[in-house]
Amino acid sequence: MKTERSQSIEARAQRRVRRKIGFFIHATVFVLVNLGLFALNQLIGEPRWHTLPLLGWGLGLAIHGIVTFLSLSTDDLRRRLLDQEIQALQRAEGR
Repeated sequence: MKTERSQSIEARAQRRVRRKIGFFIHATVFVLVNLGLFALNQLIGEPRWHTLPLLGWGLGLAIHGIVTFLSLSTDDLRRRLLDQEIQALQRAEGR
């Protein structure tokens, strides 16, 4: 039987893995689609129209990556601060 703490850790770990996988899927689709657009642009011969979706989507992907990995690092910070507050309250109550 799992303790409440191990369930909490497992739930947090699953959430973190989902965030990472979501970003990696986004990055993979970005690369594949933009390679396809580049190839299509080469076949058509138009002057570099494929760069517009590349730049716009690239900005979106960069923001997704920043938000994902900052949220993962702040998750640890949030947990440490919570642990410190719990310890401070326990000391104040004399436990």
